[in-house]
Amino acid sequence: MKNGEENIETLEKRHPEEWLLVEVTHADSLGNPKKGRLINHSKSKEKIIEESKGKTGDIALFYSGKIPKKGYAFCF
Repeated sequence: MKNGEENIETLEKRHPEEWLLVEVTHADSLGNPKKGRLINHSKSKEKIIEESKGKTGDIALFYSGKIPKKGYAFCF
């Protein structure tokens, strides 16, 4: 990959159960990110949201872990 561009799956595997802020460089026909450049990652959603403020361009913010099934919740 060029200039730090990586597959989204690779980023998710490298940073499991973390929030990822990514500059999207390639998306599928439905607009789902497929490749991008990692801007930052954190266990803290708030930290990543704060960092995303003011960013322009095609930016994605998402969680790399499993989303709990309906009826379950995370407790911190």
